[in-house]
Amino acid sequence: MSQKPEELLPLVLLPGLVCDARMWAPQVAGLADIASTSVGDLSVADNMEALAASVLQRAPAGSFALAGLSMGGYVALEIMRQAPERVLGLALLDTTARPDTPESTGNRHKAMARAENDFTGVLTDLLPKLIHPDQLHDKSITDVHMQMGADAGKDVFKRQQTAIIGRIDSRPTLSRIRCPTLVLCGREDLITPVEVHEEMAAGIRGSTLQLIARCGHLSTLGRPADVTAAMRRWLSSLPAAD
Repeated sequence: MSQKPEELLPLVLLPGLVCDARMWAPQVAGLADIASTSVGDLSVADNMEALAASVLQRAPAGSFALAGLSMGGYVALEIMRQAPERVLGLALLDTTARPDTPESTGNRHKAMARAENDFTGVLTDLLPKLIHPDQLHDKSITDVHMQMGADAGKDVFKRQQTAIIGRIDSRPTLSRIRCPTLVLCGREDLITPVEVHEEMAAGIRGSTLQLIARCGHLSTLGRPADVTAAMRRWLSSLPAAD
């Protein structure tokens, strides 16, 4: 028996760099019988504090489940600092609690400069870092990434990169997270590898670590059925929203 709309668990999904609701489309469809989903807009500010505040302002009233992938995970961790009482459960997908490294910051600045005249090239060069090698010629994945990036545009890309560069080290606050937490990672994630997820899982009491085989960074599109199944188990463990 399907649940009534008012009985569905509110679920806020936060996308990655230059991504939008299309990144979460398989999960929105696959969880529609148990969750009422909304996707946060992470294009509106150039710092994590303001992005988190914006998501909270637009989130369902009261409490909700929260899931973020990559940049969305950085914002989710900031939300846990700003309003932990509103989060029933947390899912951190293909992300990290660590701050940006000097090397990564340098690479981001180079990409931001290149984006002024060759944003399509920047998006194309991201593909091997986001997607498992076996899926690099799967246009159902690559075309979605390219179209999301093109629709976001270079200005959003630069604004989001600025926010990512400026994020703080979230590791010291992981121990404060008390809600049921899923930490999920593609085994072949090149951007945020397995060890940073093991670090987060170790820092969050009672969290569950899920590794997805033959999967890169953009796990929601790369292995949608596996990610949806893991999120369903996580959501099923949460209390009802108030």
